Amino acid sequence: MNIKVKALKAAFPHTLPVLAGFLFLGVAYGILMKSIGYGAGWTFLMSFLVFAGSMQYVGITLLTATFNPLYALFITLMVNARHIFYGISMLEKFKNTGRFKPYLIFAMCDESFSILCSAKPEKDVDKNWFMFFIVFLNRWYWITGSVLGALLGNYIKFNTKGLDFALTALFVVIFINQWQEQKNHFPAVVGVISSAVCLLIFGPDKFIIPAMILILIIFTFSNKKIYKGENL
Repeated sequence: MNIKVKALKAAFPHTLPVLAGFLFLGVAYGILMKSIGYGAGWTFLMSFLVFAGSMQYVGITLLTATFNPLYALFITLMVNARHIFYGISMLEKFKNTGRFKPYLIFAMCDESFSILCSAKPEKDVDKNWFMFFIVFLNRWYWITGSVLGALLGNYIKFNTKGLDFALTALFVVIFINQWQEQKNHFPAVVGVISSAVCLLIFGPDKFIIPAMILILIIFTFSNKKIYKGENL
């Protein structure tokens, strides 16, 4: 069997939860883009070039507001600052990926990060192609959904309030799957507790960055034996 086909078949099942979530959220995003006057072409370019999930939803507000590049830069850094920490944790995994590395870095998202942290290919499956297809498929699920939503925007009319909760539900599913597959629950426990503490201290609008800083500090100074040990 072709090395690419084998890697694709191995990667696809891991992306099915993302497929369900991204198609739904992408369609909602496309409909919202259409509602402010941006058709399928602009929607495709936003998803293809930006591919920032929640930031694309924020981008809808930026497109309809007074042009303010500094504000746009600041809000983008605030919303996507978590990718700095994703990147740091992926340095070792992407170390020998060669020509795949630029695309793996560019197309990384929360869902792909979670899958790459937990999913391991079979011994006869090329690791680099396996990671590439996970990231590639997830990206194109979002692009396809958003363009489909823009195309159907003239015909589908419904209240989009609460649609973004689907993204939260998707995170919960991925978290549960990762918890079941990993023997070491230390990172997950640290993430949940750190987020909860920072939520209580800083509130729902400002807790994300402090939580990520706290998680990074704990991982940096944690004993390696504990981090790599048995179930916590």
